[in-house]
Amino acid sequence: MRAGVPPDDRTRTLVVHPVLSSALPDGRTPEGRLDEVVGLASALDLDLVHEEIIKVSRQRPATLFGRGVVERTREVVEERGVELAIVNAPLSPVQQRSLEVAWFCKVIDRTALILEIFGARARTHEGRLQVELAALTYQRSRLVRSWTHLERQRGGAGFLGGPGERQIELDRRQLDDRIAQLGRELSEVVRTRGLHRSARQKGPTPVIALVGYTNAGKSTLFNRLTGSSVMARNMLFATLDPTMRRIGLPSGRDAILSDTVGFISELPTHLIAAFRATLEEVLEADVVIHVRDLSHPEHEQQRADVERVLAELGIVGHSTAMIEVFNKIDLLDETQRHALFERGPGDRVAVSAVTGEGCAVLVERIEQMLGRADLCLHYRLDPGEGAALAWLHRHGRVMAQEWAEDGVEIRVMLSPVDAGRFDRRFLVHAAG
Repeated sequence: MRAGVPPDDRTRTLVVHPVLSSALPDGRTPEGRLDEVVGLASALDLDLVHEEIIKVSRQRPATLFGRGVVERTREVVEERGVELAIVNAPLSPVQQRSLEVAWFCKVIDRTALILEIFGARARTHEGRLQVELAALTYQRSRLVRSWTHLERQRGGAGFLGGPGERQIELDRRQLDDRIAQLGRELSEVVRTRGLHRSARQKGPTPVIALVGYTNAGKSTLFNRLTGSSVMARNMLFATLDPTMRRIGLPSGRDAILSDTVGFISELPTHLIAAFRATLEEVLEADVVIHVRDLSHPEHEQQRADVERVLAELGIVGHSTAMIEVFNKIDLLDETQRHALFERGPGDRVAVSAVTGEGCAVLVERIEQMLGRADLCLHYRLDPGEGAALAWLHRHGRVMAQEWAEDGVEIRVMLSPVDAGRFDRRFLVHAAG
């Protein structure tokens, strides 16, 4: 340990955000981008000892940064005992190795950081398979034997640790074999998930999927609506593995609510490909709820990032109903709240998942969305068909009911699936 550096179990970390002159403007500020990568680093409980925005007028093929920046950063690394440097931009294998040699610490880029977080968060078998496939695909071009001089510095845990890791020591053929094996296992997962989806589609229970930028409050809203205790923290990527719970709607109808992984700008293509099976659950949902953090200064840019991924999945322009939820309104001041509510409802609902404000309105809007495809049917039931009448009250929305000596006439809203189930079960025909 370097002199003057206090002992700490956490990895001492430096974070830099390069502002590339070649980057196209997207409305985000360098400060906002730095804050986001600092949040990502905090999600791994790293000890952040230095963070900085660095302008890059010309990208160097060997190091990305100019010589002066590399030297100045090396001094910071030495003075503060930095063990890990995070560069919030894609690094080529050559750039990563050159910076490690110059700074004599472990260096990772944005993609590696997100992979590290996903590796720490995955809990289910499927999630671990997807993370490992994404990590190995990323590492395949970075297997270099000459890293042994950094072995002490690159110790670490997780997918992106030192050369002592199994993935680093494997030769390319062995790595390809493992990637192929993971692909086969995930293909089986996709097949099984497809069977489960088919079973749900044949059943009466609609599916509602929560999507949104990471840390938008999806898990908190999930817990509020379902009464569950899924981990919900003020942390990027607190939720990785999809979670499903049953919720009851005001009409008595049940639905399944699904909490999914959060999106983020510049999501690595490895992860989009690896997690497609998980995100395809969104494509099969009856209603998609896009949860937005209205308190975030760049919430419009976050909305665009989410919609970009949804477009890749085929959600935008799809027949799936979508509700836009403006979350965290408890953090807005009165002027912001007034402007928000003046915009009119449309397919938007303003809520606070923390306080519960607006959640009842959201549940009503969900029911309205689910009811758009319902059929208005007219049945005449005999006096002895009490079970059929009770079934209609339990599964549909009764619009009118009139008793007569020879039975009861009832007008009811039913989903197409429930209408088919009713006919098959009770062999009742519409009257007229």
